[in-house]
This record gives sequence, C-alpha cells and structure tokens, in this order.
Amino acid sequence: QVRLVESGGGLVQAGGSLRLSCAASGSTISFDAMAWYRQAPGKQRELVARVSGDGGTNYGDSVVGRFTISRDNAKNRVDLQMNSLTAEDTAVYYCKARYGVMSYWGQGTQVTVSS
Repeated sequence: QVRLVESGGGLVQAGGSLRLSCAASGSTISFDAMAWYRQAPGKQRELVARVSGDGGTNYGDSVVGRFTISRDNAKNRVDLQMNSLTAEDTAVYYCKARYGVMSYWGQGTQVTVSS
C-alpha cells in the first residue's frame, strides 16, 4: 500500500520561506510524476508544481519564480522550496504521486503565512 507523508508545514511571516517534503513508502515503484497541490479555505484544490520522472517541471502561475520543486527518485521523495511567501499562499498543501492510472495523495500539511 503506497503511503505519502508530507512534512515541513507551519507558520511563517510574509516574505519568509518554507520547505515541504513528501516521502513515499510502501512501494518501490518509480512514479511517473510527483506534484504538490494546495487548497485554501473556500477554494478549489490547485496545482502548485509538478515534476515528471525525467525531471521536467511545471508550475502554477502564481508561484513561478518563487517556488521550486525537486525530486529524489532513489528515495521516492519530492520537495517544494517556497520563497517570498505571501498570505495568498496560505493553504493545506498536498503531495500527489501518479503511476499509470493510479494516483496517490498525502494527508496534507498546513502552511500559514502571516501578513
């Protein structure tokens, strides 16, 4: 059973930085893609950043130039470095991993940015 566990969330002041990590356990498969999504109160879940198996990345428009996604295939881990945080980045951040038609989600980690 694949399990994704996020860590690194918390409270930070506007302009600060946080680094989120997501580690996959329960499987040795190499995921096709790993990604971070977020959901703010009253809003739909949105893509923050995605990294494919070959290292290709794409980002949501609102985080371009501020967030960086990275992946360690050997450890089945994906990180999200978040810089220049604003109150609009406040949300629950979820890790997602995809293998074929299967998608797996973590339980989420809260990021709160105080202005």
